[in-house]
Amino acid sequence: MDFQLTADQREMVNTVRAVTQEKIKPRSLQYMDGSFPWDSMKDLASIGVLGMAVPEEYGGSGLSVLDTALVLEEVAKGCYVTAMALMGEVGVQVRIISTYAPEAIKQRILPDVCTGENMLAVCMTEPHAGTDVANYRTNTDIVGDKLVLNGTKTLISRVDEAQMFVVFTRINKQPGREGIGCVLIERDTPGFQCTARYHTMGGENLAEITFENCELPLENLVIREDGFRRLLSAFNTQRCLNPSVSLGLAEGAFEEAVKYCRDRTAFKRPIGEFQGMRWKLAEMYRDIEIGRSILYRACATANPFPDPYQAALAKMYCNEMAIRVTSEAIQVHGGYGFTDEYPVSRFYRGARYGTLGGGTTETLKELVGKKIMADFPHDGFLGMGSF
Repeated sequence: MDFQLTADQREMVNTVRAVTQEKIKPRSLQYMDGSFPWDSMKDLASIGVLGMAVPEEYGGSGLSVLDTALVLEEVAKGCYVTAMALMGEVGVQVRIISTYAPEAIKQRILPDVCTGENMLAVCMTEPHAGTDVANYRTNTDIVGDKLVLNGTKTLISRVDEAQMFVVFTRINKQPGREGIGCVLIERDTPGFQCTARYHTMGGENLAEITFENCELPLENLVIREDGFRRLLSAFNTQRCLNPSVSLGLAEGAFEEAVKYCRDRTAFKRPIGEFQGMRWKLAEMYRDIEIGRSILYRACATANPFPDPYQAALAKMYCNEMAIRVTSEAIQVHGGYGFTDEYPVSRFYRGARYGTLGGGTTETLKELVGKKIMADFPHDGFLGMGSF
């Protein structure tokens, strides 16, 4: 079994690393006030990163989920806010459009995603329902040759920057999971209104959006039937890309901790010469490597979307691991780690998002637990059965 990255993957990672470390990381502090990282996104567009999830026939590179995760991991080592902005251009919303949208929609939207001219956002969470997708109240009625969208979505990224929003919505008020579909809406549509804004501890801004009798062309109905299953299948991509950001944040914090252990002296010697510090670094490194193995394996199952249970395991572990590692990196730095001038505090604040977005840890544990009870093979881990 070969667990090595290919030569092309290594070249891609090295290119992204150079841009991240030389250009994106030095700007990271200025984005903590909610400013959108336009300059960083332009740098990423210049090396073709924004088109990773777009098929080649629409101007993208059509890279795999694993390749996309590798890039997000690298960007997150330099700037959480930029990594989250990038995930909006390579994540579930782009893959929903490229997989399910009508051809006219693909041709209109996807080429501009590659250049950064069309920013996308996904609207899932509602004020009364987050993970509980089947209880969404936002509804789209099909009226002749048009759609009429009503409802409220919250905790939305890029509300001021995105031109197109992918909205999870009930269709024709059909109840339950079977009634969930997906529509596209542009920000200048009459009835589209931002009704609340929130600034997060990670630095980015989130918002609430209200749709009041928003009329859309019928072609903006991306998914009408069997939407719940198809949308959640696509959302398993997010459950690999979210932890790739967590992994990158942990790695970035670890790299800062190693550097600090080499440079900082106490009692006339580098603090890295103390056993307590060396053991701390060893545990951090161990946890990062475990997370990398689980995540990469989950990404490799994508066809076109990752296995839901492997993705859930990767997300659970990497999200919680990143909180531990970034917290320990602050401890290594002592009081300096608590200041904005040292990047470890920003890594920590960004890492706290992971267990909340894309399905909470508790929800994913329940998903995996049910699967174990139903399907874990009687002959055990090394038996011929598969989980």
